[in-house]
Amino acid sequence: MLVQEHETDATEAWRDGVMTKMRASALTGARQLCIFEQWCEPGLGAPTHLQAVEEVLEVVSGQADVWVGDEITSAGPNVSVLVPAGVLHGFKNTGEGILHVRATLAAPIFEASYENSTDLSRRYVP
Repeated sequence: MLVQEHETDATEAWRDGVMTKMRASALTGARQLCIFEQWCEPGLGAPTHLQAVEEVLEVVSGQADVWVGDEITSAGPNVSVLVPAGVLHGFKNTGEGILHVRATLAAPIFEASYENSTDLSRRYVP
């Protein structure tokens, strides 16, 4: 059993206007999950990207447009969106305050490919 106190978890700038706090990943001992939270300023979020694994994106507070493939939905607090593996998706804060989201991926290492780049973005690789 691994017990983690999140009070002292580091928060980092994922990109301008988006702060991220890792909750579980390969670096914290997870073997099959990556869980992180993000706080996004108005108009900001995650650009269109994909992962090789399923993801659940949950809006904790605020309002977001979430796109998965060709579908777009408006999501508020306590709404989760299941993103199938290998499908382009992203989200944007459409509210006036900070958007707080929690993401859970079915892999312990965050790895994503972005639509507008040939670069592979890898984070939290041990």
